[in-house]
Amino acid sequence: MSVVGPVVADLHELTQVADQGIVSKSIVENEHHKIIHFTLASGQELSEHAASVPAVIQIISGSGSVTLAGRQYTASAGKLYYMPAQLKHAVVADDTLVFLLTMFRT
Repeated sequence: MSVVGPVVADLHELTQVADQGIVSKSIVENEHHKIIHFTLASGQELSEHAASVPAVIQIISGSGSVTLAGRQYTASAGKLYYMPAQLKHAVVADDTLVFLLTMFRT
């Protein structure tokens, strides 16, 4: 979705839990950044990987953990995690975990 004008999104309405799954919904995508809304069902995870661009994870609701460069952090509403490009990271949901991922394209 290439966006030219403003975007207004209700992050709670975007939340959709898939039974034992992961739901991702693109909110904004353009040449500068991409914003994706994720919902991870309890017990689901995004295994360790790295992105080619800097990114930010913002936890909206739920609980779990975010691992950055091998160090594990508690994930809960209101937490923000900045990741420079190529940083290995992973996300695990202890219960339904909802977050925004913003990728900054260079």
